[in-house]
Amino acid sequence: MFRSNIHTIGVMTSGGDSPGMNPGIRAVVRAGLANGLRVIGIEDGYEGLLNARFKELGARDVGGILQRGGTFLRTARSMEFKTPEGQRKAIRNLNNAGIDALVILGGDGSLTGGMALAAQGVPVVGIPASIDNDIFGTDMCIGVDTALNTIVDAINKLRDTASSHNRAFLVETMGRHCGYLAVQAGIITGAEMVVVPEFETPFEEVATAVDEAYKRGKLHCIIVVAEGAKLNATELAQKLEEMKLGFDTRVTVLGHVQRGGKPTAFDRFLATRFGVKAVEFLLSGQTGVMTGLDGREIVPVPLSQVVSRPRTLSEEYMKMARMLAR
Repeated sequence: MFRSNIHTIGVMTSGGDSPGMNPGIRAVVRAGLANGLRVIGIEDGYEGLLNARFKELGARDVGGILQRGGTFLRTARSMEFKTPEGQRKAIRNLNNAGIDALVILGGDGSLTGGMALAAQGVPVVGIPASIDNDIFGTDMCIGVDTALNTIVDAINKLRDTASSHNRAFLVETMGRHCGYLAVQAGIITGAEMVVVPEFETPFEEVATAVDEAYKRGKLHCIIVVAEGAKLNATELAQKLEEMKLGFDTRVTVLGHVQRGGKPTAFDRFLATRFGVKAVEFLLSGQTGVMTGLDGREIVPVPLSQVVSRPRTLSEEYMKMARMLAR
């Protein structure tokens, strides 16, 4: 295998946190050490990169973090980094610290920042971490499975209380631009309707779903709404309540609880695989790429492709959600 002249790698998390980031950091650190590299943790994302918040990480520094949600390196967004001046400052700080390459865990914005650094000669590998599963070039991102399990658990509990009171619950999930979490949760919890940003759902369809559920004698009705949908959960609930379709209507906004919690076994293993591969890619001379899950394999995906388009929601999932809700 080609051996690069990389001796020290930096690892950072950026943007919104997602469960599994800590196992990913751990894998980068220990894979780096196993290959004779120094590993430097960069705290607070790109903001920390601009302010040289660096600390060397050993094997023990990442012990006991597999089961922890969030990111022990912390994360932040930085407007300054988006400027040419900010990027020059970041590269200067990397050079001053002797950091030869960078592994970045984060979503679309974080990977866009990584591409900007790679274009200026910094060896970079990105790792997709986004609970929305909206990153092109990978079947799955770190954190999606954990967030989905959190949503499913919440809906299961809401169904219990909904059935006790003959209520319709509109459950708002995260997903400003992508309805992946909403549609997956809707399918696997048996929701009566899913509303997502990618496909317009007329209010009349939602009202019909609630009306038919009541007429069929159901004791509850669950509508899952992605936060970025044209009709938000609160607006839908107000309109449904005015129509008096039989159910009392309530709204539950799950919010940032979806980002937290212990990462599932799937997320821990995926993050670990991504972290190990990120180091392998760097040592084999591959840069400006992201680790992508393609079936069972981890493959390098050019960052230029990753940030050029969003990952689209399958129309098949929406058809499945409608068909199974009957």
